[in-house]
Amino acid sequence: MAAVQRLFRAAASGGAATAASMRRMTSLATEQAPSAAAAAAATGFPFKAEEKLTRRPAAERNVQWVFLGCPGVGKGTYASRLSRLLGVPHIATGDLVRDELTSTGPLAKQEILDEVTDIDMVVNLKLREDVLVEKCLGRRICNQCGKNFNLACIDVKGENGLPAIYMAPLLPPNNCMSKLITRADDTEDVVRNRLKIYSDMSQPVEDFYQKQGKLLEFDLPGGIPESWPKLLHVLNLEDQEELKLAAA
Repeated sequence: MAAVQRLFRAAASGGAATAASMRRMTSLATEQAPSAAAAAAATGFPFKAEEKLTRRPAAERNVQWVFLGCPGVGKGTYASRLSRLLGVPHIATGDLVRDELTSTGPLAKQEILDEVTDIDMVVNLKLREDVLVEKCLGRRICNQCGKNFNLACIDVKGENGLPAIYMAPLLPPNNCMSKLITRADDTEDVVRNRLKIYSDMSQPVEDFYQKQGKLLEFDLPGGIPESWPKLLHVLNLEDQEELKLAAA
């Protein structure tokens, strides 16, 4: 916990808020919570009006947010984009408290975060499982430059109440194409087992934040081009002047 405290204190000493992206054992969210999503849809932001970001100067924004979600859903991607958009630090807390979670369970990280900072909102990123599996199986890493790519072109039709989803591939440049490798754990059996374990562990964490009125569930409608504008909309950020500075 000391490592987490040092990072949050460092961020606070600079006068900045924190956008925290939880990874690995602590990115625990796939189950549906019934009331939070409806509240977000009705208000655009699950807190009182005076807290809305569109009405507050950048220096006064209270954006100590946590991102939850299954492995491969894109927590780090969206948290990093919001970090650049809002000019706040992005702290990946997963590795910092992983050892402490080994013996204390999935709620330990949330309790640790509550001790060192005041979380304002928890964004639960959700994506249908068949799409997550296909996305994870398409991941590749360049063994020379270390960059991540995805060869999967996901075009899933809507059926049985599930939405249609399209995600374009994230292709490497020509000089990386012959150097791509696959992660050893990116096999279908491993991915599906990891998602099941993650789903089982996520419910107490979701309940923990929902009871505090802080959980906002967001169903990703597709890749970044489709999801980013909609995420900004539910966060009341689509009219921010800083949008032009967001990562492309």
